[in-house]
Amino acid sequence: MKTVIIIPARYGSKRYRGKPLVKILGKEMVLRVADICKKINHVKVFIATDSKKIANIAKKNNYNYVMTSSKCLTGTDRVAEASKKIRSKIYINVQGDEPTISPRDIRKVINAKKKFPKHVICGYDRVNNFENPKSINLPKVVVNSKGELIYISRALVPGAKKSNQKIKYYKQVCIYAFNKNQLRKFYNTKKKSETENIEDIEILRFFDLNEKIKMVKLNSNSVAVDEIKDVQKAEKILKKRGY
Repeated sequence: MKTVIIIPARYGSKRYRGKPLVKILGKEMVLRVADICKKINHVKVFIATDSKKIANIAKKNNYNYVMTSSKCLTGTDRVAEASKKIRSKIYINVQGDEPTISPRDIRKVINAKKKFPKHVICGYDRVNNFENPKSINLPKVVVNSKGELIYISRALVPGAKKSNQKIKYYKQVCIYAFNKNQLRKFYNTKKKSETENIEDIEILRFFDLNEKIKMVKLNSNSVAVDEIKDVQKAEKILKKRGY
């Protein structure tokens, strides 16, 4: 089953302008992510961007790139737009701010999509000890007994009625898998859903589209780079891995 990986990379991020090109241990973050994706056998890697700066970096480093609109609402909208130019059965969205994910975890998401082709697939993992589950920059997930997403929020979920109750918190890891029809439906809404807009979490739009979301437990001990202080955290993890 043909699979491609598309890395959405927007230069003009509201929270962190130029984020895909921030250096992680001396290399642009989008290239760090692309290098990880390149380790997956028999899968083509594309960088989808609206920036000539990012496109030039991709070209210089021999990565395929696709130019997309600056009006894309989210990374998944950018992947959906790129999918119009790239033929495949499975589209993997690896967000460009995940420089510490592992190839093993990407393979897990690919395999889950092959096993559950009618589901949207999304990764998740335990909140790390050095991460604050109360942080609004860390989307927390609640999963049912079937491994399907019940809800995802920047708020602290699940909430505990008893103040002394111990809770294991889980976070979203931004590796997704879609088929072309799921991307088409997502893109054709042309607007964010109400809860997506409030939370600023794109996967929530699929609830309004009646698409089931299968969650895949990952073990990458990863950290997303959402703001400048996260760069140091990501570099620390990579140094431990021998980079």
